[in-house]
Amino acid sequence: MPAIALFASTFTNETEIIFELSTLTGSQVISDKDIIADACSKYNAEKNKLEQALYTKMSVFNQFTLEKEKHLALLKSSLAEKLGENERSLYYGFITLLIPSRVSHVLKVLIAGSKEQRIQWAVATGITEKEAKRLIHKSDASAFELTDFLYKKEAWNPSLYDIVIPADPHTTKDILQVILENLHKNAVQKTDASVQAIKDMALGAQVELALLNKGHNIEVAADNSRIRLTVNKSVLNFGKLESELAEIASAVGGVKSVEVVKGPDYKTSIYRKQQFELPSKVLLVDDEKEFAQTLSERLISRDVGSHAVYDGQQALDLINDDRPDVMVLDLKMPGIDGIEVLRQTRKTHPNIKVIILTGHGTEEDRQICMELGAFAYLQKPTDIEKLSATIYQAYKTIAEAGTVASPGGASGRNGRYG
Repeated sequence: MPAIALFASTFTNETEIIFELSTLTGSQVISDKDIIADACSKYNAEKNKLEQALYTKMSVFNQFTLEKEKHLALLKSSLAEKLGENERSLYYGFITLLIPSRVSHVLKVLIAGSKEQRIQWAVATGITEKEAKRLIHKSDASAFELTDFLYKKEAWNPSLYDIVIPADPHTTKDILQVILENLHKNAVQKTDASVQAIKDMALGAQVELALLNKGHNIEVAADNSRIRLTVNKSVLNFGKLESELAEIASAVGGVKSVEVVKGPDYKTSIYRKQQFELPSKVLLVDDEKEFAQTLSERLISRDVGSHAVYDGQQALDLINDDRPDVMVLDLKMPGIDGIEVLRQTRKTHPNIKVIILTGHGTEEDRQICMELGAFAYLQKPTDIEKLSATIYQAYKTIAEAGTVASPGGASGRNGRYG
């Protein structure tokens, strides 16, 4: 019997549907939690990082760390192994969105309800309407973030599923009947091609991991153990990059051949290999937007992965959700000034190293900042090399202390092919 992969919008009676479907088919339920636990065990991965890859928006620093790609590849690898082991299984949750369409003997089901009906169902369980709206928005946003990242499609796009069942007009019995009827159709029965597709899913994930760990974010496709790598950013020396990518991919067990091709967007931007041992999560905070953007670009060209925000509140909001390793902070800003940002950051995130960069500070300001725990105090205008060196020194300090937010790297001159 084909396996089932069920994804449901929240508050569509999904818990009862899963239980009844599992009972009727004798299937083992495998959820996000199970695959995450498996990936943690097999790859010594951090649970919160795997959860973030599935459920949260992409980090502003991800272009330098490639964390989302890495952790999704780990989940794909664990999921592919489960798919190959267990035929009578019911997969449920966001992990189902990772299953390729070529794995045709897994029936992919979407149960979707209107927002109004979902709110009614939530309220019926004892949740307030306000909380229901919040939970629905959060869940939908997570789903749309993931499918956009994976496929550039919305989460409810019918092309991602074999069948789409509207929850509103159907009872649980109706929904179960539709699923069971489709489960016995020829189109979802196991074939040699669909079994090979699972093997290709696992192999593709391992190739992707091998490339990401070497700093390469490349589109990977596997077909009958043959690997096709697509480069969507231009390089001056394509042959050199092609050789390196082929060598990395060929070293993965089970790969029969490797082809490296130029993608349709090849000339849109410059390809850079990530340097993971370098500062990759540096937050710039300055109300002079043009200055901050220019500084970010200059730092990136010096192998420092950076992102700019333009007031104190933006900085405090960002560090709560997306912790940087180093913050370069202006003092004189409207609203929450730099000293207050420093004070709150040191209180809530003491591992973040804060470098003050100001054009209006006094000696008293310097003393206050250093007493609050600033790593360094620099005056504008400062030499870009001096600032870069200070950032590297701060990053080295936290790396040696083992408090770097995450392994990462910055794109830069050393990673170009040319």
